[in-house]
Parts: sequence; structure tokens; C-alpha cells
Amino acid sequence: MKDKSSLSQLLSENSYPGRGILIGKSENGKNAVCAYFIMGRSENSRNRIFLPQTGGIRTEAFDPAKMTDPSLIIYSPVRTIEKNIIVTNGDQTDTIYEHISSGKSFEQALETRTFEPDAPNFTPRISGIMCMEKNFSYKLSILKAEDAEGTSCSRFFFSYEPKNGAGHFIHTYDKDGSPLPSFQGEPKKVSIPNGINELSELIWDSLNEENKVSLYVSYVNLQDGEIQERIINKNVRRA
Repeated sequence: MKDKSSLSQLLSENSYPGRGILIGKSENGKNAVCAYFIMGRSENSRNRIFLPQTGGIRTEAFDPAKMTDPSLIIYSPVRTIEKNIIVTNGDQTDTIYEHISSGKSFEQALETRTFEPDAPNFTPRISGIMCMEKNFSYKLSILKAEDAEGTSCSRFFFSYEPKNGAGHFIHTYDKDGSPLPSFQGEPKKVSIPNGINELSELIWDSLNEENKVSLYVSYVNLQDGEIQERIINKNVRRA
């Protein structure tokens, strides 16, 4: 296991990882941990904030007057159903939620979806699920274009048994570019600290200052289910 600076290094050395999901377990083994962030290069992408809603969060336009296209950027990144917490970078959150509601699986839900229709980038759809029933476990997935023309979709699924102080991190883009190159390989194994504030600050401070938009972090106590949450938005509404 790399030291705790590994996540900071992964983020600080990449000016545009895009959107990212981290799931794992705190160092003391007491909490299931989830983090999700968004970044943006265009005014439309940067014009967003995270807001809490029952059982999760949603994205919203910071300045509605400047919103030019809500597709692909307005959605619910985090939703809770039964003893599952879903986190994704798009409206596939709802697809997973609906499939689980009808007795189907995370994998079955994502078999019905593909990468985003934003040629030439064909942004991957990244998704995760935290299964809190009985023993905590989690899964990650990425759906991405098989070729530069976006003629077909490759779907990858990863299932993990949690380890204290460890998590797995996946993001949409391998690096900045034009077009943006998709994430490559397996989710990256990183260290997770005990404190939600420490992890929140580590991620936020490591993201590129110009491109970062919003961050959500949650710690769920595995004994009593108590949830700690943090939301950081670059755009802050004034009273």
C-alpha cells in the first residue's frame, strides 16, 4: 500500500482527471468511505454546485441564467436504496436505482447503458456501489468507448473486499487533452485516513485550482450507520 500522499499525488499531477469516485474503508476500520468530485473546463461545466437531498446529493446550476445545456451535467450523483449507496458521474445513478428496486443488479443496470454521447471525448460513465448489508463490500465500474469513433462500448466491473485504510479510485480522464483520453487500467489503490475532514481537505487541495468545481465526501459508521457528510463547492452562494 502506498502512503497517504499517493491520492494527493495522483490528483496533483493530473490537471484534469475530470470526475472521480473513491470508495473504501477508514484506517481504523470503523467507517465505509465514499468521495465524488467534478471538474470543468467550459463555463457550462463550471457553473455547478452540489446540494444535499434526501438520501444523497444532486448537481444544480450555480447561476441558472448561464446554464446552456443541462444534459450530462445535471443529475443525482449519490442515491441510497435499501442498504446500498450508489455513486456515479451521470444519470446512470437512476438506472442503477431502478434496477435494484426491481430486484436486479448493479451489473445488469449498467449493461443497459453506454458511454456519454459527447463526441469526440465519449466521456466514460463511472459508477460505484457500497453494499452495506451484512458485511460491507463495494464495486466500481467504467463504461467507455472501444475506439476513437465510439462505435462500441466496453464495460468493466470491479468487486472488492474492503481493507482497513484502503480504497479504490477511478476517474473519467487519463489526463487533459483534446480529445480527452479515457481512464486506463484498473481503479487505483490508495490510502484512506480516519477523519472525514482530513480526506476532504486532501482531495480538494490536490485538485487543479482552475478546473475543480465540487466535492462530496461521506463516512458511514459500520456499527451504528451514522453518516458524516461534507460538501465543498468552489461556487458559493451568498445569503
